[in-house]
Parts: sequence; C-alpha cells; structure tokens
Amino acid sequence: MTTGMTYTASSYTTDIAIIGAGPTALFAAFECRMLRLDCVLTDVLDSVGGQCAALYPEKPIYDIPAHPSITGGNLIAALEEQIAPFNVPRILGSRVCHLEGTAGNFTLKNERGDSIHAKAIIIAAGAGAFGPNRPPLEGLEAYERSGAVQYYVKKRADFTDKRIVVAGGGDSALDWALSLSDVAKKVYLLHRRDRFRGAPETLAQIEAKIEQGLIEKVVPYQLHALRGDNGQLSHVDIISMDETVRSLEADALLPFYGLSTDLGPIAAWGFETQRSTIAVTPATMQTNMDGIFAIGDVAAYPGKLKLILQGFSEAAVAAHAAHHIARPDKALRFEHSTSRGIG
Repeated sequence: MTTGMTYTASSYTTDIAIIGAGPTALFAAFECRMLRLDCVLTDVLDSVGGQCAALYPEKPIYDIPAHPSITGGNLIAALEEQIAPFNVPRILGSRVCHLEGTAGNFTLKNERGDSIHAKAIIIAAGAGAFGPNRPPLEGLEAYERSGAVQYYVKKRADFTDKRIVVAGGGDSALDWALSLSDVAKKVYLLHRRDRFRGAPETLAQIEAKIEQGLIEKVVPYQLHALRGDNGQLSHVDIISMDETVRSLEADALLPFYGLSTDLGPIAAWGFETQRSTIAVTPATMQTNMDGIFAIGDVAAYPGKLKLILQGFSEAAVAAHAAHHIARPDKALRFEHSTSRGIG
C-alpha cells in the first residue's frame, strides 16, 4: 500500500471513512488528521477534486477566504498540499455501494469489492455521482471519443484558434463563452431562446463581446445534427422553432445542459433525505444514523448555504463530533492549530 496515493485494497481499517474526495472531503481529511484520527478518502472518480477538478479546473472562484481569486484546479492543488504531510490514503475509481454495522464498527464496500472498516463515516459526496445531460444527437459517441464534443473544459488552451459552439443558457455556458472567446477563432453561443440565465454583470460582458465580434449569439436555435468524418467535427447543424436549419462551421461543441446527479446506493441506507440531500443536526453534522455525518452540498439543515467555505466549516464540526466515536476513551481538548502544530 502507498499512502497519500491511489491504491486498491481488499480490506482497509481506519478511524474515519470519508466518502467523497472533493474540496470539502479533502479539508475533512485535514481536520481528522489534525485531531490525530486516521482516515481514508474514497470516491467514484479516478482522481480527487470532485466537481472543482472535473467541471471547472480553470474557472476562477472568488469567495474562498484569503484568495481574491483562485481556480478550481489550484484550490484542489492547495488542499492536496495541505494534507500532504499526513499521507492520507485514498481508494478511488469505484463507488461505495454497501454499508453495514453501527457506530464504532462500520463496514463499507465499493463496487470493485474493496472493504473499509471504520469507526465513523463522513459523507462529503457533493450532489452524489454526477454526469452531463447529453444532447440526443445521432453519432454523438464518436465525437465524444475524439474530443470534438466535451462537457467539461479542463484546459482552455486546447481550444486555441478553434471554432466552438457553446450550447446552453446558464452560467456554465455564459462563463465558458466569455473565457474561450479570448483564445478561440470563433465562438457561437447557442440557446433555444433569446434569454439567458446569468448574473447582470456576466450578461453585460457577453453583450460587450458580441459587439466586439468575439461571440456570435445564435438564438432561438437548438442542436439538430453533427457532421464530420471519423469523429472529427466540421459542422454543427442547428434548427429554429420554425424548423429552419442552419449549419455552423465548427471544430468543437460544448453542450452545457446541466448535470444529472444521483446519490446512488447512499440514498437507500436509511437516511432522512430531502431532494438528494441528507438531513443533519448542524451542531454536529450528524445524520439520523449515529456515527455517520454529512457535510458539504449533500448536507441539509435550516439556513444551509451551498458554499465551499461553509463546507470547510462543516468539515471541522464533523471531525470534532466524530472524535468521541473513534476515540471514546480519550477526551478531546480543543486547541488552535498554532498550538497543536501539524505533528
């Protein structure tokens, strides 16, 4: 076994099992280790970072304390650096599907067959497993395999001097149309109606780019067909409400039609759920099941704000609350990090 890196274990024993490996989960690992609790991260994705890494690694985030602006990718890198001294193990690439046991003696199993034995569990699964809502276009898979159709922008530089169709009317479509207009040869912003869902400042920036000729707004149209050879895209055909078809020369299509999310097997474990979230007691972040806590977007309670910074606070609360389960014979004395040190 190599700690601090991805590995597959037939069986692993720890104090705290953390389900998820996004920013809130990574900070939960830090908080656990600062309390001298062993922990392991587990996630369905093949790498840590959750939606920050998968959906917007190059998109700036503005509400992380002490960072006026930081990209999703750099935030994950900083959180990884923060837990690096602890060599936190992680089991990735397989979804946790089975739970048994009670507080102090839980067993989790994933779809690959690995087992994790833990005294307490912290669920930091975001909105659950997620994937893009894919447009119903014939031959779509071939263009997905070639990279001509992508649902997440990982490297903006990959689209330099390309003709891009950005489809969608929400924040993701608007943000990436703006960002890619600085490097692309042509950006088409496609939506089924001449009305976008975005912040006034974002909409004003879009209009400015349109006036500069850096973005062409194509409304009201919908995706109709993809054309090209061997997965290499040459044209995106679009259709209006009166069935007028227009063909756009394009090298890439970026459909931003939102995500389909699913708590998966977790939803059947007996939690009190509210619209794909798990109800918790905010003072401890414990669910209705003793010894199991939920933090981040998956946690629900009155006054909840779905912000990364609030998830960080919840991680600290959950780690402290879990201590008495993992170490029932040892009193926890609160200490600031300046006094405790990394150790």
